[in-house]
Amino acid sequence: MKQNLKLMLFVLILGVLTSGLLVGVDALTRDRIAQNAEAELKAAILDANDEPYSLTNIHEVFAEKIDTILVDGLTFYRHTSTQNVSYPFEGGGVWGPIEGIITLESDFETIVSIRVLVQEETPGLGGIVAEAKYLANFVGIQMVPNLEINKDPSANADNEVDAITGATRTSEAFEIIMNDNYSLYKTAWESRTE
Repeated sequence: MKQNLKLMLFVLILGVLTSGLLVGVDALTRDRIAQNAEAELKAAILDANDEPYSLTNIHEVFAEKIDTILVDGLTFYRHTSTQNVSYPFEGGGVWGPIEGIITLESDFETIVSIRVLVQEETPGLGGIVAEAKYLANFVGIQMVPNLEINKDPSANADNEVDAITGATRTSEAFEIIMNDNYSLYKTAWESRTE
């Protein structure tokens, strides 16, 4: 009985100490993680617009070259010279969220760039959705009437991209994410008054 009490006390003390340590580490790193996520978003937008920057001047270049526009609670980023428009996208993949940033030409239909910033898909299969080589296939593709990610071997239309081989469910989820977010952001973008 006394032995069990000592063991339970030891486990309780160890649990409290490790929990306190984890809470402390979280508090210390939370701001840094948020700053890194912000820098990654800005880098994706600047890269899509071929704007040179460094880690030391990324915030200044972004402020000079990109206008942030809020419409109906949604955030858009417009390049000051090309008028390319970027917006964040997010949705559910097969194993977790897929989040990123898409940049469209000023016509708000033609894809300039897509960068996936967060994904939890299977490495080597669905995880290909975040690889630059795969996302390069989307450059120049039209978002209208809807983006289509095809599994068939026929030639693609202006709004079609090949699916990821062996990752049909991820391809389908990515298509839904891109189209749902586009519909939402397009409606807001067209409703703005400038």
